[in-house]
Amino acid sequence: MIEDSRVAGPGSSGGDLDDVLLAVEKAAPVDAVQAVTRSIGQSLDASWVSFLVADMSGRALVCLVHVPIDAPAGGRRQDEDVAMVLPFDGGPREQALRVQRVLVEVVGGRHVVRAPVTQRGEAIGLLEMALPDAPTEAVLQRVSRAAHTLAFVVIANRRHTDLFEWGQRTSPFTLAAEIQRRLLPASFTCEADSFTLAAWLEPAASIGGDTFDYSVARDLLHLSVTDAVGHGVQSALTATLCVGALRNARRRGGTLLDQARAADDALVDNRSDGSLFATGLLGRLDLATGILGVVNAGHPLPLLIRDGDTVAVTLPANRPFGVLREQPYREAEIALRPGDRLVLLTDGMLERGAAGLELSTRLQDLSDLHPREVVRVIADLVLEVAGPVLPDDACLLILDWHGGHGTTRHTRAGAEPDRASKP
Repeated sequence: MIEDSRVAGPGSSGGDLDDVLLAVEKAAPVDAVQAVTRSIGQSLDASWVSFLVADMSGRALVCLVHVPIDAPAGGRRQDEDVAMVLPFDGGPREQALRVQRVLVEVVGGRHVVRAPVTQRGEAIGLLEMALPDAPTEAVLQRVSRAAHTLAFVVIANRRHTDLFEWGQRTSPFTLAAEIQRRLLPASFTCEADSFTLAAWLEPAASIGGDTFDYSVARDLLHLSVTDAVGHGVQSALTATLCVGALRNARRRGGTLLDQARAADDALVDNRSDGSLFATGLLGRLDLATGILGVVNAGHPLPLLIRDGDTVAVTLPANRPFGVLREQPYREAEIALRPGDRLVLLTDGMLERGAAGLELSTRLQDLSDLHPREVVRVIADLVLEVAGPVLPDDACLLILDWHGGHGTTRHTRAGAEPDRASKP
């Protein structure tokens, strides 16, 4: 039996939070989550408590912490750490993440409570615990708040240790993939009152230099998708120059055109054989008006899903970064309406076998899903028709525009339930 507990309420008491913070600070970064889960389990008389982190593929959970710790047979090891990979199978773990709600299942006479560990829509993982008695609403509220607190513990401590990154990597990285990964934002999902954003990158066997990026300012959302020429380490290094220049110009307060010129200059000034270039789509969204400024540097056109139709947005064509320096860049505008979904992608989503995906139709069919899930489903479909090893990276960024900047965000435990996918 699985129950859906739609609970809400204020944060945990000051004493509980003080205990959690003290446990975290006393523990080493690699032990911080274990310390918190043990504290949670003891306070609720749980038989066991586990933390499962979402792996980088988005297709599995990895049991990283189990208290009491009974090393699962066959788990992956790093030093003294053990991780068991649990692929998604449509069961209660996957459903708890999809619907972003606390679910309860009776297993062997125990009540197993599963709570999403989420922050601003980023599904970091799952908190699980086995309770001897049916949990009351007050207990479920405590578990939900504990899971939200655990999200901040993970975010804070993963800066200091490789443990969480190691746990998420169910496949080894090449050097090019390591470089490429460092170019991506720390979270692939972001929820705000006026928008929801999620992105995904499906690397080819030989890295193709695709990247995505975003940054939320007070009244602006900056975003980009870029594709560096070539494959492997050289492509990753080209992408590093491009993304680094874009971020540097953005952080200095530069306009979209300033950012485009900075990326162009970085590639022109640092190439030795004339082969460094990258395409890109840069955007800056006014969160008060929904007006999106766009610079298209030789990149595939974005797709706009509005009122059930999908159309490619016509934009002025600009040269790629690092090509024909004397030609200036031009900026265009897209006026978004509440309910719009904008899709930015790289050519890996359109070339060769992936062209048989009928992307426009698929995106319409998935319009009811949270962007966090849409990007994963599309990635799976690309692998199905063009894989299992892609000839080129495939990158996707989805932006849902809701409007109402600064006035409409209603969350529970790190997510906005009304935007979550249905069971």
